[in-house]
Amino acid sequence: MAFFKEFKEFALKGNVMDMAVGVIIGGAFGKIVSSLVNDVLMPPIGVLVGNVDFSNLKVDISRVRDAVSAGTEFLTHDTAAAATEPVYLCYGAFLQQCIDFAILAMCVFLMVKLMNRLTRKKPDPAPAPPAPTKEELLLTEIRDLLKQRNSQTEA
Repeated sequence: MAFFKEFKEFALKGNVMDMAVGVIIGGAFGKIVSSLVNDVLMPPIGVLVGNVDFSNLKVDISRVRDAVSAGTEFLTHDTAAAATEPVYLCYGAFLQQCIDFAILAMCVFLMVKLMNRLTRKKPDPAPAPPAPTKEELLLTEIRDLLKQRNSQTEA
């Protein structure tokens, strides 16, 4: 029973709830940024670099495989069947994911910077001087009495 009570206290702490909300918002934000990159930013960039669809960029490395299989005997697969199946190194999808990450990181940075600016506390005004101590009050009273006495003797 103590386990469930402890779990309930943990699950209902403010930090855990904030983290859960952050994960949910982050997932949705990630989808928005992915759509921004894939649907809005990458098509114009592809047009600028010569009508290139980055997600389809790849290099055919079948020749390397065929050269390796022809020069070695330790490969046990059928080289004729392997020669008909192309092997691609799909670097375009990786490139697009890198751009997606860079834009997402920039958006999160700007969002955190904005939140920090909004939550930055203004400096407190100068603190009020502390109240005079009993000793200071007594000295002030003595000073005032001496001033009063000196002004009476001069007059």
